[in-house]
Amino acid sequence: MKAYVFPGQGAQFVGMGKNLYEGNSECRDMFEKANEIIGFRITDLMFAGTPDDLKQTRVTQPAIFLHSVILARYMGAEFKPDMVGGHSLGEFSALVAAGAMNFEDGLRLVIARANAMQKCCEKTPSTMAAVLKLDDKTVEDICASVKGEIVVPANYNCPGQLVISGTNEGVARACELAKEAKGKALPLAVGGAFHSPLMEPARIELAEAIEKTVFSRPVCPCYQNVNAQPVSDPAEIKKNLLMQLTSPVRWTATVQNMLRDGATEFIEVGPGTALQGMIKRVDPNANAHSAE
Repeated sequence: MKAYVFPGQGAQFVGMGKNLYEGNSECRDMFEKANEIIGFRITDLMFAGTPDDLKQTRVTQPAIFLHSVILARYMGAEFKPDMVGGHSLGEFSALVAAGAMNFEDGLRLVIARANAMQKCCEKTPSTMAAVLKLDDKTVEDICASVKGEIVVPANYNCPGQLVISGTNEGVARACELAKEAKGKALPLAVGGAFHSPLMEPARIELAEAIEKTVFSRPVCPCYQNVNAQPVSDPAEIKKNLLMQLTSPVRWTATVQNMLRDGATEFIEVGPGTALQGMIKRVDPNANAHSAE
């Protein structure tokens, strides 16, 4: 069974999607439609911008979404998923690729999400860090022990890798405690504390946009971030998608559940190879590779 997985923020790179734009007229049309919807030529930043250009949340999220969704469309009849899943932003890409939303509506939601999250980032200085070499329970306990600041588990990526999220001071304290526990802590170059309570204003802002969007039953189950379970009901998809902004990404459990449900091949659709590495950490024997 084929599981198609879609990356999230951090997978971007200069030049992403350029081969699709130059090599296929349908892909080029989709990119140009996106430029029109977004209101600026995001393709210029994707193909020939700078890494700093692509780090802006309002650019990063639609750029990764476009690369992923257009690549899935480019695959044509070859794209036959038995299940899909996406890491954070990638969940939107997965839902569009699986037919739960159309391309234009999915892009508009991603733009609304990115803009809402950007506002939260500017309002409260916050950050994220990857904690390595510690089990999940230890990292959870460390976060809970930090008083007077916000710091929470944000991304359960794979065994021995959990990303934490919160205020600058909260994350800094947790990183020190992680080092004292013989772990490793790496600050991440992100705009703010994604998947934490600090994203609550963005969740509220996005709620109206999600509620207005038409969702259909996808062609296959989508394993959603908030519960790592396969979901096909449009109403449940919408509810989980909204909760995702302030809830942790349960990627380890997602991969485990896909394997439990029969996944024999994982195909990463979009920029980068980060998800393949995470999948291999969950199961060293997993067959994981890129779509390109």
